[in-house]
Amino acid sequence: MKCPRCGAVDDRVIDSRLAKDSSAIRRRRECLGCKKRFTTYERIEESLPFVIKKDGRREAFDRRKIIEGMRRACEKRPVSVDRIEAVADSIEQELMEGPEKEVSVQYIGERIMDELRQMDAVAYVRFASVYRSFRDIEEFITEIKELSGLKEARTERLPENGPPDENRQGIQDSPCS
Repeated sequence: MKCPRCGAVDDRVIDSRLAKDSSAIRRRRECLGCKKRFTTYERIEESLPFVIKKDGRREAFDRRKIIEGMRRACEKRPVSVDRIEAVADSIEQELMEGPEKEVSVQYIGERIMDELRQMDAVAYVRFASVYRSFRDIEEFITEIKELSGLKEARTERLPENGPPDENRQGIQDSPCS
């Protein structure tokens, strides 16, 4: 393993244990050159479909891109890193279990937007504005109106003075954890 600080390849494993979700092994390492400690994760490499980009190129699926895009959209929002990683895990699992050998980037983007729409409206709009490449302010306003209409429709279905329906899907007004 190459040290992230000095680039040396000699290190020793200090500690190994299962990661939180038991899908990876977490290893604490110490560089024998500079003595810096760092963490690595070892996962089973599963066959994931290739992603067909908008320009037709094909590239290997990379869950880090999902996490990075969602982190940018959720910056300064009440959405935890654990929740973002859970969405990435869910999408990755869905793709592993599916029969497709190739999947479009549009499908992945729509899945991310579905999850963000339910987690945080601001994060959803941020992601959608980049992902959908709105050509003008009118497209952006239309998207916000649709989002606002969905929220109002869900609010209207709530019983008066009663607790919200626990099975309700939608935008949450409370912070996500």
